Amino acid sequence: MQRNGMRLWLARALIFVVFFFNVDCAVEFLVSPGLYAPGFELTGAPGEGMIRGMGVLFLMWNVPYAVALWNPVRQRVSLWQAVMMQFIGLVGETLLLLTLEPGHAVLRGSVERFIRFDGFGLVCLLLAVFLTRGMQSNTVGGE
Repeated sequence: MQRNGMRLWLARALIFVVFFFNVDCAVEFLVSPGLYAPGFELTGAPGEGMIRGMGVLFLMWNVPYAVALWNPVRQRVSLWQAVMMQFIGLVGETLLLLTLEPGHAVLRGSVERFIRFDGFGLVCLLLAVFLTRGMQSNTVGGE
């Protein structure tokens, strides 16, 4: 039981890292969209609106991460949803990068940062899945 408790808290820590940086990015996009719009080759009010919209989407997308963070054993489906969302993000951003025409170095740099983050996040979430595998919800506490 002691070992399961440690594994559960390590899994939560891994999920928390991904959740924290996702929400931090969302808040930054909502509060200071003008700082980030140029990184996506966007300008003015439309660019800021687009970045704010991305911030809202980031918040929405993090609901399963928050639920999985609460208890990744009892909320296993949410953990797997977070894994799949992270995977889709990584694949989608990679495809986006591969389809960018030459001459978009700034945009390419922004997409590459998202790829690195989503790759790191996917590894963290998969480690959380690995750590909690085989645990029964009645053998772990921590609500």
